[in-house]
Amino acid sequence: MMGHELREFVDQVMDRLTITNEDVTVLQRDILADCILTRDVIDVLVALDRAVPQRCEAFGDVLVAVVVDFAVWQNRPTGVIDRDKAHWLVTTLSAGEGPTATARRIAFEIVREAERCDEALIGFALDKGHAKTMPAWPERVLLAS
Repeated sequence: MMGHELREFVDQVMDRLTITNEDVTVLQRDILADCILTRDVIDVLVALDRAVPQRCEAFGDVLVAVVVDFAVWQNRPTGVIDRDKAHWLVTTLSAGEGPTATARRIAFEIVREAERCDEALIGFALDKGHAKTMPAWPERVLLAS
């Protein structure tokens, strides 16, 4: 469920179709600091990345950090991207006309950060011809069984 403050933030950003550095500060300080992250909240933030044509670089950086932290460390099993999490992430990150550059970065960073990762997310991180734009893979990646 999305909180009132996040809903207002989304409405304001969608009215202007831009996310500024000031918006990112408000998001971090006033909304995410007091918000219990859920898959629904992550879905909304990823959808904003897709829907808002003008986004400051800081929004992408915050979005990557928040999604990686939630998926890998806050959501059980900790450190593991199992089949269920991988399916949710691939669905969320690829919605609409396909993944944004930030969504591809999120997928890569999750694979890099997780102790084990389902092959569906690894495949997604490499799919769609975007592997060339990604940084080098970590030395080891363990697949969830």
